[in-house]
Order: sequence, then structure tokens, then C-alpha cells
Amino acid sequence: MLQEILKDKKKLASVVFIVVAFALIIIWLVGTFYRAYLPKKQIFQGQISAKEYSVSSKLAGRIDEILVHKGDVVKKGDVVFTIKSPELEAKLTQAQAGYEAAKALNEEVHSGTRNETIESAKDVWQAASAQAKLAEKTYKRIQQLYNEGVMSLQRRDEAFAAYQSAKYNESTTYQQYKLALSGTRDEAKKAALEKEKAALGQVQEVEAYVKDIEAFAPADGEVSNILVHSGELAPSGFPVVMLLDLNDSWLRLSVDENHLQRFQKGNTFKGFIPALNKEVEFRVTYIAAMGDFATWKATASTQNYDMKTFEIEARPTQKVEGLRVGMSVLVDSE
Repeated sequence: MLQEILKDKKKLASVVFIVVAFALIIIWLVGTFYRAYLPKKQIFQGQISAKEYSVSSKLAGRIDEILVHKGDVVKKGDVVFTIKSPELEAKLTQAQAGYEAAKALNEEVHSGTRNETIESAKDVWQAASAQAKLAEKTYKRIQQLYNEGVMSLQRRDEAFAAYQSAKYNESTTYQQYKLALSGTRDEAKKAALEKEKAALGQVQEVEAYVKDIEAFAPADGEVSNILVHSGELAPSGFPVVMLLDLNDSWLRLSVDENHLQRFQKGNTFKGFIPALNKEVEFRVTYIAAMGDFATWKATASTQNYDMKTFEIEARPTQKVEGLRVGMSVLVDSE
């Protein structure tokens, strides 16, 4: 009898164990399927960017010296590199010589006619005047002799022609004397002045180029790359040194449109930076006007559709020490 009771208890225990095990399996399967179909927490990954400057040369020439190295921190106005241009030095010498010549000519024109020139013109006029008076007296005497029948008609005509020529010469020399007294014409003075101004402008233009043989840092920053080295030719406007302003950095992040409401302009959120092993607060400063990275294709069977993503930019609310361009930032979608 006792053996039968013990035997029944063992059967009952086995049944209970099987039922409990089956129930646990069912619960585990239900839990697994439930967790599988729960919405998964999404993590967005972005990276740090910073403002970049390119230091270029206004002149085409050979790089004389690069004064910085990768990783150097420079201040605004620091000399970054220099250009060597012998052709420019020759142009400056030529422009300066042209200016000095134009300046001397302008001074001579505006100073008026020299006294020696005036006196010489006066002497020529007075000599011509005396010659004209003598020719007039000679002509009158010959005319008198011609009237008396002593002198021939040809001789009288020759004397008259000499008298007319002397009068014309006197008039011409007198006009030259008056011109010497009045000095250079206003048109000539204006032309000389304009030539001096043009020559000065050429000198100033070349001098401005000469100043550009030194290239300066446009802002505070760190040297990120050197594209042209000493001794190499650099075309005009070609970037030689690249600078990064790490104090002007931001996060670039692509966000699915169904989470975009959380990242409205002005909103703040936190992101984890693995490289610094710290969490940083960011404020949204920009949202792209157009979505990207997906196509509009409805999937009616799952009542879902492909999501567009929008690029946003967010800046740290406080200065972050050690922040570098390219560092990853992880942001929870919730």
C-alpha cells in the first residue's frame, strides 16, 4: 500500500514538473517574441566638424619659406609663408623709375619757362624788330629814287619784298616772346599732371603686390595641412596652408524624419563622445531644408514607409576641452 502511494506521488511530481517546464517554455517564447517585436531604441551617430580656412597666395611664384608645421597653433595676423618673386622686384624698380621721370616732367611744366629762354626770345624779337625798321627805311629810299626815275622797278620790288619779310619775321618772333612770357599751356600742364598720377598709381599697385609676398593667418586656428612646400611653385589663389578653428566647431548629425520633432532649431539634447568618454549638451542651430538618403516607397503590408533623413547641425552649449574634428558623437533617439 505504501509503495503504491509513493509511486503515485512520483507520477504526480513528474506531471507537475512537466507542466511547470512547459509553462516556463511558453512564457520564454512569448517574452522572446514580444521583445523581438518591440520598437528598438535607435542611436544616431554624427561627427564633429569645424570652420576651415585656406591660406592662399595672391601672387604666382615659388614658395620661399613655410613658417608653420602641422599641428601648430597660430594667431590671426601671423605670417604663415612667404613667396619669392624676382619678376615683381624688377617691376617695382621699373615703376619707380617711370614715376620719377613723370614727376620731373610735371615739375618742369608747372615751373613755367626759364628766364634764360625768355631773354633769348626777347633778344630774337628785338633783332627782328630792328631788321624790320631797317628794311622799311631802305624800301622808302628806293621808292623815292624810283619815283625820281633813278631806280629800276625790279630793285623797288626787291626792297618791298625784303620789307614785308622782315615785318613777318618781327611778328613771328614777337609771338614767340609772348608765349615764353605766358609759360606752358594749361592743356600741357594737365597732361603732365595726369601722367605723374598714372605713374604713381603703377608704383602703388606694384607695392601692394610686394606686400603680398607674405601670407598671413586670417583667424586663430590650428594648422591641419600643408599642401605646397618650400621651393615649389604656387599658382595665384591656390591654397598653400589649411587652418582649422577648433573654437568654432559643431556636430553634424543625420536624423530620421519621425524623430525630427525632438531636434527642432533651438532645442537641446545630449550626446556621448566615446573619444572623450563624456556626455556633452548640444543646441540645434540648423536643420536641412531638404531630406536625403531614402526614397518614397510605401509598404502597405507593414503599414510603414521608408524614412527620409535630415541633416542637422548642433553646437556645444559649453566649451569642450579636447574636442577634435571627426570625433564620433552618439545620440539616443528618445
